[in-house]
Amino acid sequence: MSCPLTPVGRFLIAPLCPVAKPLFRGIFRVSAHGLENVPKEGPYIVASNHRSHLDPPVLNSVFPEPLVFLAKEELFKPPLGWIIRHMRAVPIRRGTGDLDTLEMTLELLRRGCKICIFPEGTRARPGEFLRPKPGVGLLAVKSGVPVIPVLIEGTDRVFPRGSRFPKPGPRIEVFIGRPRSFENYPDNLKGYRKVALEIMEEIKSCGDISYQAG
Repeated sequence: MSCPLTPVGRFLIAPLCPVAKPLFRGIFRVSAHGLENVPKEGPYIVASNHRSHLDPPVLNSVFPEPLVFLAKEELFKPPLGWIIRHMRAVPIRRGTGDLDTLEMTLELLRRGCKICIFPEGTRARPGEFLRPKPGVGLLAVKSGVPVIPVLIEGTDRVFPRGSRFPKPGPRIEVFIGRPRSFENYPDNLKGYRKVALEIMEEIKSCGDISYQAG
């Protein structure tokens, strides 16, 4: 079963990806480490730190298949919202738990989608991390699919909070950790919180991965 796309996404956006992705990586000097850790098939959850509005396109530029992003519903207002919806994004209401969205996300995972979630729920300050929300733990436990921790460094220098436009220059590094499953953890709020904290620690540790050969 394949991940669904809107007609605009299928016939306009998807065909542009092979050209747009390397162009984006070149303009923004994006380097990816650990791509060998990405499963070749099947659904998975990408869990990444979040410091800039540039993070979603950076992740889409390095992962082999388009990711479905859980994004705050404020971003879905026109005209940007029209583009986001056709790029496989799901609106989520921050601070409410939004169980309907989480159920929809679980269904997308069952259909083979690759989901991306920012466990912190909002952008952190440069060099910092926020306490994760339990939503990523819920998705990990209930779906049983692998979770891939990802650390992004540099987007907060290229497109910091408060800036209207990105300014290419500083290098952006994406560190992809090894996937891990959490289906055997308790299927309750305490279990979700524990998993979310463990995922966040794995995100932080991605920066310690040795890539001397790369």
